[in-house]
Amino acid sequence: METMTTATHNTKTSFLRLDQVKQRTGLSRSTLYAYIREGRFPAPVTISTRCVAWVESEIDDWISRKIASRRSA
Repeated sequence: METMTTATHNTKTSFLRLDQVKQRTGLSRSTLYAYIREGRFPAPVTISTRCVAWVESEIDDWISRKIASRRSA
């Protein structure tokens, strides 16, 4: 797993692979990609010609928003 520091937030961020994203969200691969197409889930980052990963902080934010929307409903 790769780690980087963002210039804007000076926060450590990691890439998550598909299996990690599925485990953290409880969503299937097909649901994740449907949500991405619909603009309801963060898109992955291309890290090589045949490899994509998701930014961990974006997944954390999505999870937080889902929890917050449940509380406000």
